[in-house]
Amino acid sequence: MKHRFCSKTKVLSTCLPTCAILHCPVLSVDQIFFGKVAMSLNRKFHRRKFFKYVSLTTGTLLFVAGCNQGVGGDSNAKSLNFNKGKEPNAGKETIRLAQNLSPISGVTIVAKGKNFFDDHGLDVQVSNFTSGKQCLDTAIGGGADIATTAEAPITAFAMANQRIAFLTRMEYSDLKTLAATSAGVATLADLRNKRIGFTAGTGGEVYTLRLLKKAGLSLKDVTLVNLRSQEMLPALSSGSIDAYNTWEPHINNGVKALGNKVTKLDTKGVYSETFNIVTTTDYLEKKSAVLQNFIRALLDAEKWMKSNREDAITLVASTVGMKREDLAPIWDDYVYEVVLDQKTIDILKAHAAWRLESGNHPPGGTMPDFTKIIYPGPLRAVAPNRVKISGI
Repeated sequence: MKHRFCSKTKVLSTCLPTCAILHCPVLSVDQIFFGKVAMSLNRKFHRRKFFKYVSLTTGTLLFVAGCNQGVGGDSNAKSLNFNKGKEPNAGKETIRLAQNLSPISGVTIVAKGKNFFDDHGLDVQVSNFTSGKQCLDTAIGGGADIATTAEAPITAFAMANQRIAFLTRMEYSDLKTLAATSAGVATLADLRNKRIGFTAGTGGEVYTLRLLKKAGLSLKDVTLVNLRSQEMLPALSSGSIDAYNTWEPHINNGVKALGNKVTKLDTKGVYSETFNIVTTTDYLEKKSAVLQNFIRALLDAEKWMKSNREDAITLVASTVGMKREDLAPIWDDYVYEVVLDQKTIDILKAHAAWRLESGNHPPGGTMPDFTKIIYPGPLRAVAPNRVKISGI
């Protein structure tokens, strides 16, 4: 594996074959965008010339359903379908849910685990993936009806004029920074001339740029190292980087492993990443009543989680394969709420603005009108007080 160093912008990037960068031999919309960022780090970080786009075909997107293999994301692990071989429940509406198997999907995990979907006449068949990008790719390609996903894939598909329907946010959490104590990083300003791990093309990159701005630094003042989140702790431990920017549980994992050798910086409020429920407009048009019941189940799950905190931690930890003692300390960092509010819009706009600034968008791309892809109907029908965005 080769590494290149760009002296002008001081960006260190791992050079991988295209299929390795994207973790899949087939490109999806979001992977074209994210792959471009990863590769452009080998040239100039803010290069505006966008690579020639690979045409999207039905076969490209439907491959997920055929092989049940994740596309892109933070890991090249295969998706896990725990419903294989099960017969649909008689008399219930079957829904195929593509879910990121992580605490950020806590609401859907609880809705399934506590049978709230069943209570509302739904037989939800879950396929678990390692990223929201994989989930949305699967839904767009016809391999699932509903996806759990973050704002990054949503902005990519919105700029590509894909027919997506954003139904509700169900979680948000702040991204964070962990620094090596030996690097002398105690404040944001101390990041000057430091090597910082981040994940290109994700909310982690948006967070990194905002963090530098808050610290009064620019890209030329630091060395950015493009890493997957699970690669960051080993890199920090070995001294290859001085700090890293990412989401939980990777910050807490670092604190647990390295103890007083690391310091968490105060970065609260710099940037939050959302996790959302998205379907296609075609599915929404055909199954509006079904989606209302799906959201009813999510609301029941949210209420149960808040009333049964300890049991909720146990259930989510068990489902995602975490030790309960690892999830409990960071549980309150995950803000679970089924809602459409201004924060949802603001984060979508922030990520889209990064796309426009970095050139990571389709030719001629402009800031989307996100009120055109947000469909409040199902949420408004069952909980009108949860729709807090004016003008939709």
